[in-house]
Amino acid sequence: MPLNREQIVEGIVNILGPEKVITDEQVLKESSIDRYRKYEDICGVYTQPIPAAVVNVESTEEVSKVLKFANENIINVVPRTGRSATEGGLETAVENSIVVDGSGMNKIIKVDIYNMQATAQCGVSLEELENNLREQGYTTGHSPQSKPLAQMGGLVATRSIGQFSTLYGGIEDMLVGVEAVFPNGKITRIKNVPRRAAGPDIRHIIMGNEGALCYITEVTVKIFKYMPENNLLYGYTLENMKTGFEILREVMVQGYKPSVARLYDPEDGAYHFSHFSDGKCVLIFMAEGPKGVAEATGSAIEEIVGRYDECKRVDTKLIKRWFDNLNWDPAKVAEERVEIAETQNLGFTTEVSGNWDIINDIYEVCVERIRNEIPDITLVGGHSSHSYINGTNMYFVYYYNLVDIKPEEEISKYHDPIQDIIVEETLKAGGSMCHHHGVGKHRTHFIKEEYESSYYMLETLKKAFDPNGIMNMGTIIPIKK
Repeated sequence: MPLNREQIVEGIVNILGPEKVITDEQVLKESSIDRYRKYEDICGVYTQPIPAAVVNVESTEEVSKVLKFANENIINVVPRTGRSATEGGLETAVENSIVVDGSGMNKIIKVDIYNMQATAQCGVSLEELENNLREQGYTTGHSPQSKPLAQMGGLVATRSIGQFSTLYGGIEDMLVGVEAVFPNGKITRIKNVPRRAAGPDIRHIIMGNEGALCYITEVTVKIFKYMPENNLLYGYTLENMKTGFEILREVMVQGYKPSVARLYDPEDGAYHFSHFSDGKCVLIFMAEGPKGVAEATGSAIEEIVGRYDECKRVDTKLIKRWFDNLNWDPAKVAEERVEIAETQNLGFTTEVSGNWDIINDIYEVCVERIRNEIPDITLVGGHSSHSYINGTNMYFVYYYNLVDIKPEEEISKYHDPIQDIIVEETLKAGGSMCHHHGVGKHRTHFIKEEYESSYYMLETLKKAFDPNGIMNMGTIIPIKK
Protein backbone atom coordinates (compact mmCIF):
# COMPACT_ATOMS: atom_id res chain seq x y z
CA MET A 1 0.00 0.00 0.00
CA PRO A 2 1.28 3.53 -0.76
CA LEU A 3 2.30 5.62 2.22
CA ASN A 4 -0.05 8.36 3.34
CA ARG A 5 1.13 11.92 4.03
CA GLU A 6 1.86 11.32 7.71
CA GLN A 7 3.90 8.20 6.97
CA ILE A 8 5.91 10.00 4.28
CA VAL A 9 6.77 12.84 6.64
CA GLU A 10 7.62 10.42 9.45
CA GLY A 11 9.90 8.45 7.13
CA ILE A 12 11.87 11.49 6.04
CA VAL A 13 12.09 12.86 9.58
CA ASN A 14 13.62 9.55 10.62
CA ILE A 15 16.23 9.96 7.89
CA LEU A 16 17.16 13.65 8.20
CA GLY A 17 15.62 14.90 11.45
CA PRO A 18 12.64 17.23 11.93
CA GLU A 19 14.54 20.48 11.36
CA LYS A 20 14.98 19.67 7.66
CA VAL A 21 11.39 18.70 6.92
CA ILE A 22 8.87 21.51 6.35
CA THR A 23 5.14 20.79 6.55
CA ASP A 24 3.72 24.30 7.01
CA GLU A 25 0.59 24.43 4.84
CA GLN A 26 1.32 27.81 3.25
CA VAL A 27 4.87 26.77 2.38
CA LEU A 28 3.51 23.57 0.83
CA LYS A 29 1.00 25.52 -1.27
CA GLU A 30 3.67 27.92 -2.49
CA SER A 31 5.90 24.93 -3.26
CA SER A 32 3.28 23.28 -5.46
CA ILE A 33 3.93 25.72 -8.34
CA ASP A 34 6.55 27.93 -9.95
CA ARG A 35 6.23 31.26 -11.78
CA TYR A 36 4.22 29.64 -14.57
CA ARG A 37 1.23 30.10 -12.25
CA LYS A 38 2.36 33.38 -10.72
CA TYR A 39 -1.10 34.95 -11.01
CA GLU A 40 -2.60 32.13 -8.96
CA ASP A 41 0.14 32.60 -6.38
CA ILE A 42 -0.38 36.38 -6.20
CA CYS A 43 -4.11 35.82 -5.67
CA GLY A 44 -3.56 33.06 -3.11
CA VAL A 45 -5.26 30.46 -5.29
CA TYR A 46 -3.49 27.10 -5.63
CA THR A 47 -4.88 24.55 -8.07
CA GLN A 48 -2.11 21.95 -8.04
CA PRO A 49 -1.89 19.04 -5.55
CA ILE A 50 0.26 20.13 -2.62
CA PRO A 51 3.34 18.12 -1.63
CA ALA A 52 3.63 16.10 1.55
CA ALA A 53 6.74 18.01 2.58
CA VAL A 54 9.56 20.28 1.51
CA VAL A 55 12.87 18.63 2.38
CA ASN A 56 15.99 20.76 2.81
CA VAL A 57 19.07 18.72 1.94
CA GLU A 58 22.65 19.80 2.61
CA SER A 59 24.75 17.04 1.07
CA THR A 60 24.81 14.53 -1.76
CA GLU A 61 24.47 11.74 0.79
CA GLU A 62 21.27 13.27 2.17
CA VAL A 63 19.86 13.52 -1.36
CA SER A 64 20.73 9.87 -1.89
CA LYS A 65 18.94 8.78 1.30
CA VAL A 66 15.78 10.76 0.47
CA LEU A 67 15.60 9.51 -3.12
CA LYS A 68 16.17 5.92 -2.05
CA PHE A 69 13.32 6.22 0.47
CA ALA A 70 11.06 7.79 -2.16
CA ASN A 71 11.95 5.14 -4.71
CA GLU A 72 11.27 2.25 -2.35
CA ASN A 73 7.89 3.71 -1.45
CA ILE A 74 6.86 4.92 -4.95
CA ILE A 75 6.82 8.62 -4.01
CA ASN A 76 7.32 11.28 -6.67
CA VAL A 77 10.08 13.80 -6.08
CA VAL A 78 10.37 17.36 -7.44
CA PRO A 79 13.99 18.64 -7.36
CA ARG A 80 14.57 22.37 -7.00
CA THR A 81 17.27 24.88 -6.12
CA GLY A 82 16.81 28.58 -7.00
CA ARG A 83 13.04 28.43 -7.67
CA SER A 84 13.38 30.72 -10.70
CA ALA A 85 11.56 28.31 -13.04
CA THR A 86 8.90 29.94 -15.21
CA GLU A 87 7.29 27.10 -17.14
CA GLY A 88 5.78 24.56 -14.75
CA GLY A 89 8.85 22.41 -14.12
CA LEU A 90 8.45 22.71 -10.35
CA GLU A 91 4.75 21.89 -10.18
CA THR A 92 3.83 19.01 -7.90
CA ALA A 93 1.50 17.33 -10.37
CA VAL A 94 1.11 14.29 -8.10
CA GLU A 95 -0.41 14.51 -4.64
CA ASN A 96 1.94 13.89 -1.71
CA SER A 97 5.09 14.43 -3.73
CA ILE A 98 8.29 15.42 -1.95
CA VAL A 99 9.96 18.70 -2.90
CA VAL A 100 13.70 18.28 -2.35
CA ASP A 101 15.32 21.70 -1.98
CA GLY A 102 19.07 21.81 -2.57
CA SER A 103 19.57 25.55 -2.08
CA GLY A 104 21.43 24.76 1.15
CA MET A 105 24.14 22.97 -0.85
CA ASN A 106 25.79 26.31 -1.57
CA LYS A 107 29.55 25.88 -1.47
CA ILE A 108 31.91 26.92 -4.26
CA ILE A 109 34.16 23.88 -4.15
CA LYS A 110 37.04 24.92 -6.39
CA VAL A 111 38.10 27.58 -8.87
CA ASP A 112 40.78 26.02 -11.04
CA ILE A 113 42.50 28.87 -12.90
CA TYR A 114 45.08 26.64 -14.57
CA ASN A 115 42.52 24.27 -16.10
CA MET A 116 39.98 27.10 -16.55
CA GLN A 117 37.07 25.52 -14.74
CA ALA A 118 35.00 26.08 -11.59
CA THR A 119 33.19 23.51 -9.45
CA ALA A 120 30.17 24.37 -7.31
CA GLN A 121 27.37 22.62 -5.46
CA CYS A 122 23.90 22.75 -6.95
CA GLY A 123 22.65 25.50 -4.61
CA VAL A 124 25.33 28.07 -5.45
CA SER A 125 23.69 31.00 -7.20
CA LEU A 126 25.14 31.88 -10.58
CA GLU A 127 25.60 35.48 -9.48
CA GLU A 128 27.63 34.41 -6.43
CA LEU A 129 29.89 32.23 -8.55
CA GLU A 130 30.19 34.94 -11.20
CA ASN A 131 31.10 37.63 -8.66
CA ASN A 132 33.70 35.32 -7.14
CA LEU A 133 35.22 34.73 -10.55
CA ARG A 134 35.16 38.36 -11.65
CA GLU A 135 37.14 39.37 -8.56
CA GLN A 136 39.87 37.11 -9.94
CA GLY A 137 39.51 38.34 -13.54
CA TYR A 138 37.39 35.47 -14.88
CA THR A 139 33.78 34.76 -15.87
CA THR A 140 31.50 31.82 -16.59
CA GLY A 141 30.24 33.64 -19.67
CA HIS A 142 26.75 32.57 -18.59
CA SER A 143 24.18 35.28 -17.89
CA PRO A 144 20.51 34.36 -18.19
CA GLN A 145 18.03 37.02 -17.12
CA SER A 146 17.50 35.00 -13.93
CA LYS A 147 21.21 35.21 -13.02
CA PRO A 148 20.65 36.76 -9.54
CA LEU A 149 18.09 34.04 -8.72
CA ALA A 150 19.10 30.88 -10.57
CA GLN A 151 21.37 28.28 -9.01
CA MET A 152 23.84 25.97 -10.66
CA GLY A 153 21.91 22.69 -10.40
CA GLY A 154 18.81 24.17 -12.00
CA LEU A 155 20.80 25.80 -14.79
CA VAL A 156 22.13 22.41 -15.87
CA ALA A 157 18.82 20.59 -15.31
CA THR A 158 16.95 23.06 -17.55
CA ARG A 159 19.64 23.29 -20.24
CA SER A 160 19.90 27.01 -19.60
CA ILE A 161 21.09 29.57 -22.08
CA GLY A 162 22.51 33.02 -21.31
CA GLN A 163 22.42 36.43 -22.89
CA PHE A 164 26.00 36.05 -24.16
CA SER A 165 25.41 32.67 -25.81
CA THR A 166 26.44 33.64 -29.32
CA LEU A 167 30.00 33.91 -28.02
CA TYR A 168 30.11 31.49 -25.08
CA GLY A 169 27.35 29.03 -25.97
CA GLY A 170 24.63 27.59 -23.75
CA ILE A 171 25.17 25.63 -20.55
CA GLU A 172 25.60 22.50 -22.69
CA ASP A 173 28.76 24.10 -24.14
CA MET A 174 30.05 25.13 -20.72
CA LEU A 175 29.42 22.00 -18.67
CA VAL A 176 32.58 19.97 -18.03
CA GLY A 177 31.55 17.47 -15.35
CA VAL A 178 28.64 16.75 -13.04
CA GLU A 179 27.63 14.77 -9.97
CA ALA A 180 24.06 13.47 -9.70
CA VAL A 181 21.88 11.08 -7.73
CA PHE A 182 19.55 8.68 -9.51
CA PRO A 183 16.11 7.63 -8.19
CA ASN A 184 17.42 4.50 -6.48
CA GLY A 185 19.93 6.58 -4.50
CA LYS A 186 22.95 5.70 -6.62
CA ILE A 187 25.46 8.55 -6.84
CA THR A 188 27.22 9.06 -10.17
CA ARG A 189 30.09 11.38 -11.07
CA ILE A 190 31.00 12.36 -14.61
CA LYS A 191 34.63 13.45 -14.43
CA ASN A 192 35.97 16.84 -15.43
CA VAL A 193 37.64 16.20 -18.77
CA PRO A 194 37.50 18.39 -21.91
CA ARG A 195 36.05 15.75 -24.20
CA ARG A 196 35.16 12.07 -24.50
CA ALA A 197 34.54 9.86 -27.52
CA ALA A 198 33.45 6.53 -26.04
CA GLY A 199 29.90 6.58 -27.33
CA PRO A 200 27.27 9.27 -26.65
CA ASP A 201 28.28 12.10 -24.36
CA ILE A 202 26.87 10.92 -21.04
CA ARG A 203 26.63 14.48 -19.74
CA HIS A 204 23.65 14.90 -22.06
CA ILE A 205 21.67 12.23 -20.24
CA ILE A 206 21.76 14.39 -17.13
CA MET A 207 21.86 17.86 -18.63
CA GLY A 208 18.44 19.14 -19.59
CA ASN A 209 16.59 16.24 -17.98
CA GLU A 210 14.34 18.76 -16.14
CA GLY A 211 14.45 16.68 -12.99
CA ALA A 212 12.86 13.62 -14.58
CA LEU A 213 15.90 11.34 -14.29
CA CYS A 214 18.07 12.46 -11.41
CA TYR A 215 18.99 15.11 -8.88
CA ILE A 216 22.03 17.18 -9.85
CA THR A 217 24.19 17.91 -6.80
CA GLU A 218 27.42 19.37 -8.19
CA VAL A 219 28.56 20.89 -11.48
CA THR A 220 31.84 21.94 -13.06
CA VAL A 221 31.80 24.58 -15.78
CA LYS A 222 34.37 26.22 -18.02
CA ILE A 223 35.57 29.72 -17.18
CA PHE A 224 36.96 32.48 -19.38
CA LYS A 225 39.04 35.63 -19.02
CA TYR A 226 36.90 38.62 -18.03
CA MET A 227 37.80 41.77 -19.99
CA PRO A 228 34.89 44.23 -19.77
CA GLU A 229 37.18 47.14 -20.66
CA ASN A 230 37.11 45.84 -24.24
CA ASN A 231 33.32 45.65 -24.58
CA LEU A 232 31.84 47.47 -27.58
CA LEU A 233 28.09 48.13 -27.81
CA TYR A 234 26.15 48.85 -31.01
CA GLY A 235 22.50 49.79 -31.44
CA TYR A 236 20.44 50.52 -34.57
CA THR A 237 16.85 51.18 -35.58
CA LEU A 238 15.52 49.66 -38.79
CA GLU A 239 12.24 49.21 -40.64
CA ASN A 240 11.47 45.49 -40.48
CA MET A 241 12.39 42.17 -38.91
CA LYS A 242 13.30 40.52 -42.20
CA THR A 243 16.17 42.94 -42.73
CA GLY A 244 17.28 42.40 -39.16
CA PHE A 245 17.36 38.63 -39.62
CA GLU A 246 19.44 39.10 -42.78
CA ILE A 247 21.97 41.19 -40.86
CA LEU A 248 22.16 38.69 -38.01
CA ARG A 249 22.66 35.89 -40.52
CA GLU A 250 25.43 37.73 -42.32
CA VAL A 251 27.35 38.42 -39.10
CA MET A 252 27.11 34.75 -38.11
CA VAL A 253 27.91 33.33 -41.53
CA GLN A 254 30.99 35.53 -41.78
CA GLY A 255 32.23 33.77 -38.65
CA TYR A 256 31.97 36.62 -36.14
CA LYS A 257 30.77 35.93 -32.61
CA PRO A 258 29.45 38.97 -30.79
CA SER A 259 28.41 38.08 -27.25
CA VAL A 260 25.05 39.82 -27.72
CA ALA A 261 23.09 39.77 -30.99
CA ARG A 262 19.45 40.84 -30.55
CA LEU A 263 16.67 42.00 -32.83
CA TYR A 264 13.44 43.52 -31.41
CA ASP A 265 10.23 44.03 -33.36
CA PRO A 266 8.39 47.38 -33.00
CA GLU A 267 6.05 46.13 -30.25
CA ASP A 268 8.67 44.53 -28.03
CA GLY A 269 11.14 47.27 -28.91
CA ALA A 270 8.72 49.94 -27.71
CA TYR A 271 8.47 48.17 -24.36
CA HIS A 272 12.25 48.45 -23.80
CA PHE A 273 13.28 51.38 -25.98
CA SER A 274 10.29 53.73 -26.22
CA HIS A 275 12.63 56.69 -25.68
CA PHE A 276 14.23 56.17 -29.08
CA SER A 277 12.65 53.30 -31.08
CA ASP A 278 9.89 55.47 -32.62
CA GLY A 279 7.86 52.49 -33.87
CA LYS A 280 10.84 50.81 -35.52
CA CYS A 281 12.70 47.55 -34.96
CA VAL A 282 15.83 47.68 -32.79
CA LEU A 283 19.05 45.76 -33.50
CA ILE A 284 21.71 45.40 -30.79
CA PHE A 285 25.19 43.89 -30.73
CA MET A 286 27.98 43.64 -28.19
CA ALA A 287 31.52 42.58 -29.03
CA GLU A 288 33.80 41.43 -26.23
CA GLY A 289 36.93 39.44 -25.46
CA PRO A 290 40.58 40.31 -26.13
CA LYS A 291 40.90 43.82 -27.50
CA GLY A 292 41.89 42.74 -31.00
CA VAL A 293 39.04 40.24 -31.23
CA ALA A 294 36.45 42.73 -29.93
CA GLU A 295 37.62 45.44 -32.33
CA ALA A 296 37.62 43.09 -35.31
CA THR A 297 34.12 41.90 -34.45
CA GLY A 298 32.90 45.46 -33.97
CA SER A 299 34.38 46.62 -37.28
CA ALA A 300 32.70 43.73 -39.10
CA ILE A 301 29.33 44.57 -37.52
CA GLU A 302 29.64 48.20 -38.61
CA GLU A 303 30.58 47.17 -42.15
CA ILE A 304 27.73 44.65 -42.51
CA VAL A 305 25.07 46.94 -41.01
CA GLY A 306 26.40 49.80 -43.14
CA ARG A 307 25.19 48.03 -46.28
CA TYR A 308 21.59 48.74 -45.25
CA ASP A 309 20.61 52.38 -45.60
CA GLU A 310 17.52 51.94 -43.39
CA CYS A 311 19.66 51.17 -40.32
CA LYS A 312 20.27 54.23 -38.14
CA ARG A 313 22.89 54.18 -35.36
CA VAL A 314 21.67 54.79 -31.80
CA ASP A 315 23.66 56.56 -29.08
CA THR A 316 25.72 53.89 -27.30
CA LYS A 317 24.80 55.33 -23.90
CA LEU A 318 21.15 54.39 -24.49
CA ILE A 319 22.10 50.79 -25.25
CA LYS A 320 24.40 50.59 -22.22
CA ARG A 321 21.54 51.72 -19.97
CA TRP A 322 19.48 48.79 -21.29
CA PHE A 323 22.41 46.40 -20.96
CA ASP A 324 23.05 47.36 -17.32
CA ASN A 325 19.46 46.52 -16.33
CA LEU A 326 18.90 43.19 -18.04
CA ASN A 327 18.78 40.84 -15.07
CA TRP A 328 15.94 40.12 -12.66
CA ASP A 329 16.82 40.18 -8.99
CA PRO A 330 14.45 39.49 -6.05
CA ALA A 331 13.47 43.17 -5.90
CA LYS A 332 12.30 43.14 -9.52
CA VAL A 333 10.30 39.96 -8.93
CA ALA A 334 8.62 41.60 -5.94
CA GLU A 335 7.88 44.73 -7.98
CA GLU A 336 6.34 42.61 -10.73
CA ARG A 337 4.02 40.92 -8.24
CA VAL A 338 2.78 44.29 -6.99
CA GLU A 339 2.30 45.55 -10.54
CA ILE A 340 0.32 42.46 -11.55
CA ALA A 341 -1.90 42.72 -8.49
CA GLU A 342 -2.58 46.42 -9.14
CA THR A 343 -3.01 46.38 -12.92
CA GLN A 344 -4.05 42.76 -13.55
CA ASN A 345 -1.80 42.84 -16.61
CA LEU A 346 0.30 39.73 -17.05
CA GLY A 347 3.17 38.95 -19.40
CA PHE A 348 4.80 35.74 -20.56
CA THR A 349 7.57 34.69 -22.93
CA THR A 350 7.81 31.61 -25.14
CA GLU A 351 10.96 30.83 -27.12
CA VAL A 352 11.49 28.92 -30.34
CA SER A 353 14.37 28.35 -32.73
CA GLY A 354 14.60 27.94 -36.47
CA ASN A 355 17.00 28.01 -39.38
CA TRP A 356 17.50 31.28 -41.21
CA ASP A 357 15.13 30.38 -44.05
CA ILE A 358 12.12 29.86 -41.77
CA ILE A 359 12.57 32.09 -38.73
CA ASN A 360 10.93 35.20 -40.20
CA ASP A 361 7.95 33.16 -41.41
CA ILE A 362 7.53 31.62 -37.94
CA TYR A 363 7.63 35.10 -36.42
CA GLU A 364 5.08 36.58 -38.80
CA VAL A 365 2.53 33.77 -38.75
CA CYS A 366 2.62 33.35 -34.95
CA VAL A 367 2.16 37.06 -34.27
CA GLU A 368 -0.66 37.31 -36.81
CA ARG A 369 -2.51 34.26 -35.47
CA ILE A 370 -2.20 35.33 -31.84
CA ARG A 371 -3.54 38.79 -32.63
CA ASN A 372 -6.43 37.38 -34.63
CA GLU A 373 -7.40 34.37 -32.52
CA ILE A 374 -6.77 35.22 -28.86
CA PRO A 375 -9.39 37.53 -27.36
CA ASP A 376 -8.30 40.49 -25.27
CA ILE A 377 -4.60 40.22 -26.08
CA THR A 378 -3.11 43.59 -25.17
CA LEU A 379 0.28 43.16 -26.80
CA VAL A 380 2.17 40.53 -28.70
CA GLY A 381 5.62 41.05 -30.10
CA GLY A 382 9.02 39.49 -29.89
CA HIS A 383 12.74 39.58 -30.25
CA SER A 384 15.48 37.37 -31.59
CA SER A 385 18.43 36.34 -29.46
CA HIS A 386 21.00 33.52 -29.32
CA SER A 387 22.07 33.45 -32.97
CA TYR A 388 24.14 30.68 -34.54
CA ILE A 389 25.72 30.05 -37.92
CA ASN A 390 22.66 28.10 -39.12
CA GLY A 391 19.82 30.00 -37.46
CA THR A 392 18.54 31.90 -34.46
CA ASN A 393 16.10 31.81 -31.56
CA MET A 394 12.91 33.87 -31.39
CA TYR A 395 11.17 34.99 -28.21
CA PHE A 396 7.45 35.70 -28.38
CA VAL A 397 6.42 38.15 -25.67
CA TYR A 398 2.73 38.64 -24.92
CA TYR A 399 0.62 40.53 -22.40
CA TYR A 400 -3.03 40.29 -21.50
CA ASN A 401 -5.41 41.82 -18.96
CA LEU A 402 -7.09 39.68 -16.32
CA VAL A 403 -10.05 41.86 -15.33
CA ASP A 404 -13.03 39.59 -14.57
CA ILE A 405 -10.88 36.47 -15.05
CA LYS A 406 -10.56 34.05 -12.14
CA PRO A 407 -6.93 33.14 -11.33
CA GLU A 408 -7.59 29.45 -11.96
CA GLU A 409 -8.90 30.26 -15.46
CA GLU A 410 -6.00 32.43 -16.63
CA ILE A 411 -3.67 29.68 -17.87
CA SER A 412 -6.34 27.85 -19.88
CA LYS A 413 -7.92 31.01 -21.30
CA TYR A 414 -4.81 32.87 -22.39
CA HIS A 415 -1.39 31.40 -21.81
CA ASP A 416 -1.99 27.84 -23.03
CA PRO A 417 -3.88 28.84 -26.24
CA ILE A 418 -1.10 31.28 -27.15
CA GLN A 419 1.53 28.62 -26.63
CA ASP A 420 -0.56 26.15 -28.64
CA ILE A 421 -0.32 28.49 -31.63
CA ILE A 422 3.42 29.00 -31.21
CA VAL A 423 4.11 25.27 -30.80
CA GLU A 424 1.94 24.33 -33.77
CA GLU A 425 3.37 26.88 -36.20
CA THR A 426 6.98 26.38 -35.11
CA LEU A 427 6.90 22.61 -35.45
CA LYS A 428 4.97 22.84 -38.72
CA ALA A 429 7.69 25.07 -40.16
CA GLY A 430 10.46 22.73 -39.02
CA GLY A 431 11.62 24.73 -36.03
CA SER A 432 11.99 23.67 -32.40
CA MET A 433 11.02 24.80 -28.92
CA CYS A 434 13.78 26.10 -26.64
CA HIS A 435 15.06 25.73 -23.08
CA HIS A 436 13.42 27.26 -20.01
CA HIS A 437 10.93 29.43 -21.89
CA GLY A 438 10.45 26.60 -24.30
CA VAL A 439 7.12 24.91 -24.30
CA GLY A 440 5.32 25.59 -21.06
CA LYS A 441 2.78 22.87 -20.47
CA HIS A 442 4.07 21.17 -23.61
CA ARG A 443 7.39 20.68 -21.90
CA THR A 444 6.02 19.88 -18.48
CA HIS A 445 3.47 17.56 -20.09
CA PHE A 446 5.02 17.01 -23.49
CA ILE A 447 2.96 16.75 -26.65
CA LYS A 448 2.72 14.02 -29.26
CA GLU A 449 5.61 11.61 -29.61
CA GLU A 450 5.66 12.09 -33.38
CA TYR A 451 7.36 15.47 -33.01
CA GLU A 452 11.12 15.51 -32.90
CA SER A 453 12.52 15.73 -29.38
CA SER A 454 15.80 14.59 -27.92
CA TYR A 455 13.78 13.18 -25.02
CA TYR A 456 12.54 10.34 -27.19
CA MET A 457 16.08 9.33 -28.08
CA LEU A 458 16.59 8.07 -24.55
CA GLU A 459 14.97 4.75 -23.75
CA THR A 460 15.24 5.44 -20.04
CA LEU A 461 12.89 8.39 -20.31
CA LYS A 462 9.99 6.03 -20.99
CA LYS A 463 9.92 5.64 -17.23
CA ALA A 464 8.87 9.27 -17.02
CA PHE A 465 5.62 8.75 -18.96
CA ASP A 466 2.20 8.21 -17.48
CA PRO A 467 -0.29 5.81 -19.15
CA ASN A 468 -1.59 8.61 -21.38
CA GLY A 469 1.83 9.27 -22.87
CA ILE A 470 2.33 12.47 -20.89
CA MET A 471 5.82 13.23 -19.67
CA ASN A 472 5.98 14.49 -16.11
CA MET A 473 9.05 16.65 -16.59
CA GLY A 474 10.18 18.14 -13.32
CA THR A 475 9.27 15.06 -11.30
CA ILE A 476 11.62 12.18 -10.56
CA ILE A 477 9.56 9.07 -11.24
CA PRO A 478 10.43 6.05 -9.05
CA ILE A 479 12.09 3.32 -11.10
CA LYS A 480 10.97 0.45 -8.88
CA LYS A 481 7.63 -1.06 -9.96
